[in-house]
Amino acid sequence: MIPFEVMSLFVIASLALAAAPGPDNIFVLTQSALYGRPAGLAVTAGLCTGLLVHTCLVTIGVAAIFQTSELAFTLLKIAGAGYLLYLAWQAFRAGASDLTDPEAERLSLRKLYLRGIIMNVTNPKVGIFFLAFLPQFADPARGSVGIQMLLLGAIFLLVTFPTFSLVAWCAGFLGNWLKQSTRAQIIMNRVAGLIFVGLATRLMLSER
Repeated sequence: MIPFEVMSLFVIASLALAAAPGPDNIFVLTQSALYGRPAGLAVTAGLCTGLLVHTCLVTIGVAAIFQTSELAFTLLKIAGAGYLLYLAWQAFRAGASDLTDPEAERLSLRKLYLRGIIMNVTNPKVGIFFLAFLPQFADPARGSVGIQMLLLGAIFLLVTFPTFSLVAWCAGFLGNWLKQSTRAQIIMNRVAGLIFVGLATRLMLSER
């Protein structure tokens, strides 16, 4: 059983990390602004699903490979940056769309959910962050470290989801304006493309 004071410290640290501006927050904000609050929530769900993957990998020790292997880290980093550049290419090519079309919204939610998963899973720094962050709050003297890691990962997810959801909700006000202006949609797509390029560059320049 993790003591209350340790759990409280972990929740506070997780909240601070989730609220701090970063690639995931920016990704949620731009997608929610472009496609509305449901899209932002779908991206958030995808990112949090990716966090589940990283939690499981850290728990079984696989993520340690990316901390000790330069090649593994580089390959995953290239894959993540490549996907972000692909999203940037799509954004630059995109024109205005009917954001009120229910069928288009349904399809976009599925795609945006997958985008969130892929973006999170292909970022090796997330796995390494979990590898460095979660063990600080686990103690073998309290029982199975694996179970503690899974519990901590679940708590981090429960803190992150509402925080990112709040970002999506606030960005949705911008989305309401975009629905009324085709020119604004095109401009926002270009801005999103530039952000994707920036995120890809940041990821490629990152070090272990």
